Amino acid sequence: MQSVFHLAFNVTDLTEARRFYGDVLGCREGRSTETWVDFDFFGHQISLHLGQPFQTARTGHVGDALVPMPHFGIILLLPDWQALAARLQAAGTDFVLAPQVRFEGEPGEQWTMFFTDPFGNPIEVKGFRDWEAVYAH
Repeated sequence: MQSVFHLAFNVTDLTEARRFYGDVLGCREGRSTETWVDFDFFGHQISLHLGQPFQTARTGHVGDALVPMPHFGIILLLPDWQALAARLQAAGTDFVLAPQVRFEGEPGEQWTMFFTDPFGNPIEVKGFRDWEAVYAH
């Protein structure tokens, strides 16, 4: 069974959302109205609706870090992750957790970075050398 994941969440400004998701992240814009806009978020659909963004707090214990919860994100192969990290750094992104490797040398070794969109919605991007490592334990 193949599927595409869909996530709808709130933002407070669609123009700023278009700048961030379209220009900074490089996501292709889809359908839109006066109150929402869809993006192709690395092969998945996100729908950004005008409204109050969800509340988050750094309560997720991962390794030695406390990460924002809830959050959403994407998993990329390492070369694509590295390219996106460079793109975000060039855009002056203020990272919650700067690009780094975690669980180095262990099953599930991964590269990660956390940042927020302009509305405070936390996003994690993980990078793996191969897809088999995503669920390694």
